[in-house]
This record gives sequence, structure tokens and C-alpha cells, in this order.
Amino acid sequence: MTLRLGKITPDNVEAALGLRVRPEQERNVEPVAVSLAEAYAWGDTAWPRLVFDGDRLVGFVMAFLDMAWNPAADPEDRRSGLWRLNIAADGQGRGYGRFAVGAVAEEIGRRGRDRLFTTWEPGEAGPGAFYLKLGFRTTGETSGGQTVGVLEPAARA
Repeated sequence: MTLRLGKITPDNVEAALGLRVRPEQERNVEPVAVSLAEAYAWGDTAWPRLVFDGDRLVGFVMAFLDMAWNPAADPEDRRSGLWRLNIAADGQGRGYGRFAVGAVAEEIGRRGRDRLFTTWEPGEAGPGAFYLKLGFRTTGETSGGQTVGVLEPAARA
């Protein structure tokens, strides 16, 4: 396994748009096309990348960087974290998601932040168990009806 992240380019954008999660997961995560539109709209705040195993596309990950979390409640609360994670249906259970989350944590660290936030759809069919297994803890907050989790540096060690 040679895992790496890569930028979305004219040469791989069609493959990225064709990436599909398992059918039962589609309600929990937006398709790559929506993520790329959000990345375009959010400019420097969004950090979209493809996940490769060698030359094989196995996933998509997008971070948010230094984003105002809830400016109406606290304009000073700026966070960075995992915005989107899509692992191809036939690539799940192979460590690609763990790698992608770790790579996002490293990028956030390079940018001077130490906590990694994310949100997920609650319930049995949601990805909560995956995130908790990686060391995320719930914050007690919700965002858009989703559970908010944070991964502290000590949990990544």
C-alpha cells in the first residue's frame, strides 16, 4: 500500500466525480461534485484532495481551514477540520479513511492548529463509530443536525 493525497486536476477530475460510497452511506455524505462546488465557493477555506493507493483513486477528502465556526454566537471561534470524507465502496475497511483523516490532521498541524473538528450524521448507519474509533470525542454541540466531534493531539499519538 502506497497511500498519498493528490490535488484534483484536469486529468483526474472525471474519476473524482465518479467516486461512489456504498449505497447505504449516500444519505450520510455529499457526492464529490457537491464538495468541489463548495470548495470553489469557499476558496482558501477549503482544502480538497484525492486519496490514492499507488495510482488507484480510492477516496476523496476535504478539510476546512481556519473557518469561522458560528460567527453569530462567537466571531472569535475559528476552527479547522475534516469537512468531507468519501471512500470508494470497494475500498472501505482497508485503512484509507484512517490515512485520510491523519493526512488532514497533519495539514492542519502545518498550518498552526492542533485540534481537528468534524461532524457526522448521528445514528447506527452514520459514521460515528468510525470517528470515535479514531479518537474523536463528541463536543456536545450539533451543527446542521449533525454531531460535532473533535480530535485532540493526545488522541492522535
